[in-house]
Amino acid sequence: MTEPTAKPSVKSSNPQDTSASAYNNSKTTSKVDAKNNQNDSNIEQTDGTQESVVTVLDKAALLALFVLPNADDDLAETDSVTLNTTTQTSINSSLAAPVSESSVATQRVALYHAQHERTQQLYLASAAIRPTYLVQTLKTQFAEYQQYLLAQQLDKRGLMDTDALERLWQQLHVVDDIIEDIVRHMPAQQPAGWQLTTQDGHNPLCLATIGKLKHNKPFFDQGSINSYVLGHFGVSSFTYDRGYYVGHVVGYLFSCYFCAHLSISYGVTALGQDVVSDYDYASLETPHMVRLLQGLDGYCKKRIYQLAVICARLSVFASDKRIERMLIAEVNDFDKKLQQQHLDVLLLQGLMPDSNDSTPLL
Repeated sequence: MTEPTAKPSVKSSNPQDTSASAYNNSKTTSKVDAKNNQNDSNIEQTDGTQESVVTVLDKAALLALFVLPNADDDLAETDSVTLNTTTQTSINSSLAAPVSESSVATQRVALYHAQHERTQQLYLASAAIRPTYLVQTLKTQFAEYQQYLLAQQLDKRGLMDTDALERLWQQLHVVDDIIEDIVRHMPAQQPAGWQLTTQDGHNPLCLATIGKLKHNKPFFDQGSINSYVLGHFGVSSFTYDRGYYVGHVVGYLFSCYFCAHLSISYGVTALGQDVVSDYDYASLETPHMVRLLQGLDGYCKKRIYQLAVICARLSVFASDKRIERMLIAEVNDFDKKLQQQHLDVLLLQGLMPDSNDSTPLL
């Protein structure tokens, strides 16, 4: 798979699955022996040369790479925090601070390298080290979950389908299952870059924020479900009024399905070659994107769609719409026609409706 992410080693009867399980990028192909994963800190290429040295983390340190600095203490053991975690913490901290236009490009590429390295560490880890159902562990730090809890507290009139949403949050581990299935079936390709522009400059995908925003609502890296999901297929960020993405076409398709399910207007253009410096990707025009999409089989597209629908149902955008309905319900919490009739009777009797009127609002 030629993308900024690595595929897990998965046993399959399909020979294509086996060949696609190795980690690739546009220039090199790496092999990892799971038995020696904890002891060998070098990744050996197929030609026998050594491209780079990757430090194998323990389970706590690997988990810490995905945990926000301000997340609950029970999500990670801080004793095992490594230099990689420190790098992520500094990037997340910088996202919350004002950023000058001259530093946006620098911070974006730093974020992309951190996202790439984190996902690489996840897939290069052995089964014993890799956290089981990581998404379920991280859900309390997701903006979608916090917005769901807020909507649940506000829903005094039972307008929200609380049972179905609660059940979906309890079964959030299915996200990891679908991601693993998608990664096992998606074809290899060079990382492609594109820009996703959505309505009114909002960030409905809740991508990690860098730079000045049209609507001041920043999100931290790994602070949303979508940030977690797209991290498995590439690297992403939100700058100014658009999302920037470099990775497998699977991530592009997920974003399109997500926006379409929520009826969010969006547009997609190729990411220019000079937008993300010092990061290898292809700037592809529409015909090339069509070819990449044609390379996905129907099963893979169905799984991507299922993943997008789950994330859309749990999204901050969907929760905001539910809260808006609660607001309308509070405005319309009594029979306005009946109150108009009551008002007309008072006026015909020459009475002024005031606070002494004991007639209840029905």
